[in-house]
Amino acid sequence: MARKLMHAVQYDCYGGGAASLKHAEVPIPTPKKGELLLKMEAASLNAFDWKIQNGVARPFLPSKFPYVPGTDVAGEIIEIGQGVKDFKAGDKVVAHLSHLNGGGLAEFAVANESLTVTRPPEVSAAEGAGLPVAGLTAHQALTQAAGVKLDGTGKQTNILITAASGGVGQYAVQLAKLGNTHVTATCGARNIDFVKSLGADEVLDYKTPDGAALRSPSGRKYDAVVHCTTGIPWSTFEPNLSDKGKVIDITPGPSALVTFALKKLTFSKKQLVPLLMNAKKENLAYLVKLVKEGKLKTVIDSELPLSKAEDAWAKSIDGHATGKIIVEP
Repeated sequence: MARKLMHAVQYDCYGGGAASLKHAEVPIPTPKKGELLLKMEAASLNAFDWKIQNGVARPFLPSKFPYVPGTDVAGEIIEIGQGVKDFKAGDKVVAHLSHLNGGGLAEFAVANESLTVTRPPEVSAAEGAGLPVAGLTAHQALTQAAGVKLDGTGKQTNILITAASGGVGQYAVQLAKLGNTHVTATCGARNIDFVKSLGADEVLDYKTPDGAALRSPSGRKYDAVVHCTTGIPWSTFEPNLSDKGKVIDITPGPSALVTFALKKLTFSKKQLVPLLMNAKKENLAYLVKLVKEGKLKTVIDSELPLSKAEDAWAKSIDGHATGKIIVEP
């Protein structure tokens, strides 16, 4: 490849939000052993991207400044590193990049073969790029923490999904309905019809009294809650849980960790489960397959060019996107 430089969006210190993102010409990375160089077609943003910028994982993330954020990408392989067996130049793929090195908001990025999967023609770059963090988080919360069998064979489970119109929530509703579940969901009033269209059985406006109290309209108690927002205390969840109900918190803060410990120490049957997403290649391949088969869709809030990445960043920080925010070179 004759080109040596690429356009990338980066920041060089903690804080500053969208205003501190800088457009730069930087060297195109070289794939090392077990790595692939991708020509980017789409990247999606997650809340954790700007939380890293805010210093949530300081001093571990980012590994160094300047830092090119973004971990969820889709593109075409143009070069493979030593030892790569399953891919070749020209393959279209979806990949999850490490948060340590990031790299998604650029024209080219290096992905590890171990977290890269083939993207069939039926799955667009934007649909694929939406999947890694949000889709894998929803999948892990439902299958591992809540014990839902996505082939529909398990016993019926009552699931509550908070912030169901967001990035993780929209996948969680759709995946839950592949299992034998009754799904109650919360969202803002403007998204009620949208969340119903994803398959939710009951939808609560979180600003109404019943919505704020998380009360199921049909009076059900929840076997599991996939909790995709913040600011709801344990005392609101507890009366709505079944005898062995659990709250799966995908963004656990200090108070969640205290509750988790207390529930363990007191042998409570009702538990709070902090979820740390563990990306696995086979699960990402499974999600891509579901999209290909039309059983799962990536709902896209907006698609913006790399030249307007700061607008996408600000939109993500605002927290009211319906579905995924996509950035395209």
